[in-house]
Amino acid sequence: MSDEEIPEQERKIVTEFCYLLDKSKQLFNGLRDLPQYGQRQWQAYFGRTFDVYTKLWKFQQQNRQVLDTRYGLKRWQIGEIASKIGQLYYHYYLRTSETNYLHESFSFYSAIRMRAYYSKANKEDKPDLMVKKLRYYARFIVVCLLLNKTHLVRDLVRELSKQIQDYGSTYDPGDQLEWSLVLGEVQAFLDAEPLVILDTESSPVTISQRLQKDTVPPLEPGTEVRLSLQEVIIVGNRKDQVKFSELTVDMFRMLQTLEREPEGLDATEQTTNGAQPEKEGETGENDENIPGKRENPHKYLLYKPTFSQLYTFLASGFKELPPDGVMLVYLSSTGSTGCSKPEDEGAYDYGGVLTNSRKEGEELMKKSKLLKDMHCLHPGDLYPFTRKPLFLVVDSENSEVFKNMPNLFGQPRLCLLSPVAVPTDVVDEIAKGSLFTLFLHCPLTGLLTICKLSDIPIASWERAQRQVGRILEEIARLLMGCKSVDGMYHQFYGDEFLRLLLLRFVFCYCVFRLHRAFKGPAYYPQCHPELPKNEVLEALTVQKQLLDLASTLDIRAMFYEIDESLE
Repeated sequence: MSDEEIPEQERKIVTEFCYLLDKSKQLFNGLRDLPQYGQRQWQAYFGRTFDVYTKLWKFQQQNRQVLDTRYGLKRWQIGEIASKIGQLYYHYYLRTSETNYLHESFSFYSAIRMRAYYSKANKEDKPDLMVKKLRYYARFIVVCLLLNKTHLVRDLVRELSKQIQDYGSTYDPGDQLEWSLVLGEVQAFLDAEPLVILDTESSPVTISQRLQKDTVPPLEPGTEVRLSLQEVIIVGNRKDQVKFSELTVDMFRMLQTLEREPEGLDATEQTTNGAQPEKEGETGENDENIPGKRENPHKYLLYKPTFSQLYTFLASGFKELPPDGVMLVYLSSTGSTGCSKPEDEGAYDYGGVLTNSRKEGEELMKKSKLLKDMHCLHPGDLYPFTRKPLFLVVDSENSEVFKNMPNLFGQPRLCLLSPVAVPTDVVDEIAKGSLFTLFLHCPLTGLLTICKLSDIPIASWERAQRQVGRILEEIARLLMGCKSVDGMYHQFYGDEFLRLLLLRFVFCYCVFRLHRAFKGPAYYPQCHPELPKNEVLEALTVQKQLLDLASTLDIRAMFYEIDESLE
């Protein structure tokens, strides 16, 4: 049938579809030009993009038959639209830190797989289409990793491996090698999990480590909440640490530690309450999908940022921090030692942590011992941002240089610092993530890891978790009840996320202090301002409960007796 014979109404449908498709592509491509920092600058643009994709998705649903016959709409084209919507939700999650949008992204990616939208992509003789299919798999894997859907990740890895082989045999063997490296990264990321929890049938179970109702001891009635965590900057640059899609293991763990589990969603079987492909409903409408209230602190994920990039994000987070807000800066980075050790607070002379491994000016640095690495973040670099409440977590072999930061502006400021040494029998495990960050992420997993336990029945896990909960409650009682605890801790304590980090920090210190492999202060984490040892860090009540936990797990022999540990 010629164009003249196509009914006017059907021609209008095709024209409208082409307009919406072109408009959606323009808006989507424009997202990459938006600044990654700041919040108000991008929200309106995302809203317009969601709106167009909502109309496009509903339009193709309602006019599928006409588009099939008059436009020649193929299933992979529907899959491409769904994939773009999944990407929109994922990037909106990254910008808002709200895990509901991560679940929406999962629902679209999952529907593409279940409905086999890309099943005939390899028959189109279009290499770029096959690359889109491979990228879809990689993005879906990232979303599944963030949602702890480990079983599905393993299935997707097998499917992606087959697709890569098909792509290499049909198109470009050189690209096949690059995609094989991606597969290797995913597998290494999965293998980095140090502990397997087994159900009653000895099958692995994945437990979410996001904040839930019973994760953190509650505040005492009447406790004044002064500050709340609003901005988080997560930086990763650990040499040789496993990473996937610009997300190291440490960054991944800290990201999840600082997120709440969505209300009403089970930790193991999560569903989406939003719209799904092929269903009526509102997908991406501004009023429904862009809330004004944020349940999680806003986060920036920076993998190997240059100094200028990091400083830009620090300044943006600082600018948008409300008067009662806290900015948390988490640094998982290789240390960089200083040129000298003067008798001062060491703003720049003790060194710091490397945020990027680039070597601009390396030849000049070799010729002059006075030159410092331009991508080293020194304690003094953070001084301007202590004009507002700052919570600093440093995981590095050079973390101790941050322990004497002066309080120049009288604002609340607190530093949690990793040990500067690691026992020789766990050094090789650093590629799978730092022990310090692991304890902040999940204390029980950290405890079992340093005691060389690789799996545990779920009944034992749940029993041990209850004991860990009681230990954290005791630490909370000591922190709030001890008069010699610096008032800075009380200021931050009201926020659930910061309270959890503080309690887990003390738990980590106590475990390292009692464990026979950690021989001396270099192996213990530090904090500034310092916590009193006898009343909090080495309190006998906490040590006794910890040894009871060790007895329950049958690892008691790995720990000192209390009298021994205090010699």
